[in-house]
Amino acid sequence: MRFSCFIYRKLTLVFILHIFLTQAVTAQELAILKYKGGGDWYSNTTALPNLIAFCNATIKTKITPQPETVETGSPDIFQYPLLHMTGHGNVFFSDDDAENLRNYLLSGGFLHIDDNYGMAPFLEKELKKVFPNKELIDIPTTHAIFNSPYKFPSGLPKVHEHDGNRPQALGLFEDQRLLLLFTFESDLGDGWEDPEVHNDPEDVRQKALKMGANIVQYAFEH
Repeated sequence: MRFSCFIYRKLTLVFILHIFLTQAVTAQELAILKYKGGGDWYSNTTALPNLIAFCNATIKTKITPQPETVETGSPDIFQYPLLHMTGHGNVFFSDDDAENLRNYLLSGGFLHIDDNYGMAPFLEKELKKVFPNKELIDIPTTHAIFNSPYKFPSGLPKVHEHDGNRPQALGLFEDQRLLLLFTFESDLGDGWEDPEVHNDPEDVRQKALKMGANIVQYAFEH
């Protein structure tokens, strides 16, 4: 009798763990990251809703249409497999923010930072608080993020001119897993916005949305 009860409890525990892990693995949500420093983390207000609608229609995700906002130091970030961060200006991570973000990324989370123009000088310094021994490196065009579901044989598409330099996709890795993507001199978020906001040609918007879908799929699958 005792043995039967023990087996029953073990099977119940396994079942509960299975449900929990299934829910965690299949979670399809993203959030906007609210950071300190005075930068406009809230910019590109129509970008993520449009990207979400595109992903739900084309790659069959089931993301809530309006993304939530979470603060860098909050435990709420662990509810989302993908965080999106953007802005034009200053970025600041406290020690607690940096530790929370590091734990989030190492435990399976993914952060996409899209420079809306002007973030780079501040961001690179703050990322050293998160990973002092890691450097942002160019992501090769052979990487999965450029090849599924849409092919980008030349890498990151160019949406806005900014300083006229080539678009760069830079990343931080841990054991071959891409933890963080920093898109620079591209401005994908502007390409995701409503057409009348920046008057980008439709083919440019489509490239931006498809690259965004690649990022979403990579974050959810890895």
